Amino acid sequence: MKTLPDFREEKSLWRRGYQIVIGVDEVGRGAFAGPVVAAAVAFGAEVGQRFFVSCNCGRGKCRAQNHLASPRLVKINDSKVLKANQRRMAAKWIKKNCLAYGVGEVGVRTINKVGIGKATEMAMRKAIASIMYKVSSIKYKKHNTYYKIHNTKSFVLIDAFYIPYIKGIQKAQQKPIKKGDQKSISIAAASIIAKVYRDSLMQKLTERYRLYQWGVNKGYGTKLHQQAIIEYGMTSLHRQQFVQTFLTKTL
Repeated sequence: MKTLPDFREEKSLWRRGYQIVIGVDEVGRGAFAGPVVAAAVAFGAEVGQRFFVSCNCGRGKCRAQNHLASPRLVKINDSKVLKANQRRMAAKWIKKNCLAYGVGEVGVRTINKVGIGKATEMAMRKAIASIMYKVSSIKYKKHNTYYKIHNTKSFVLIDAFYIPYIKGIQKAQQKPIKKGDQKSISIAAASIIAKVYRDSLMQKLTERYRLYQWGVNKGYGTKLHQQAIIEYGMTSLHRQQFVQTFLTKTL
């Protein structure tokens, strides 16, 4: 039986004195078209405590790792296993209840120039920079005294499927977790924010490029998308080298 992501990693770091624990994930790495997007999400310790309360899922005293006591059941999980409406509902809850979140986007021109690996890392750094800027003005309360959060008290949890470490962040302050979006709620939340953001963007772009059906395939290389490229060619939003290499190998 698969378990849902939980706050185990985050709680361990909160106990060690890290004020900000950031989960980072990306979406769009393997797409034929459109940007790669990363998101970073940080929850406060008080949210971690509230997450383990009974919910109204019909199982009595539910202790599922991320069932929320709310009028509508919200699941935080790897974005790939959630339906679109579940992701949108979860994204709203995350934005309302997290300490801060940030999004980093790197476009096709940069992807074509530096490659998807470096572009993905750039998107992650942008997302982290965004969140650190936001939390720099946040104060936390301890023993009835308010203290300002310092960047040195932050830690980054990374979904390590493609990116083992993020350059520019001390290795002692980051941890790569394989299948992290299935283990850490912060990483899973980041995957949801990134997915909802990018899907919305691709939906808007399909109005300009109807032939490629990006509203349906989100820029990924489905059979219909491949056929459209063969018939009509590539747009400026296609990842030229990646698509050419893929089609050469498969056709």
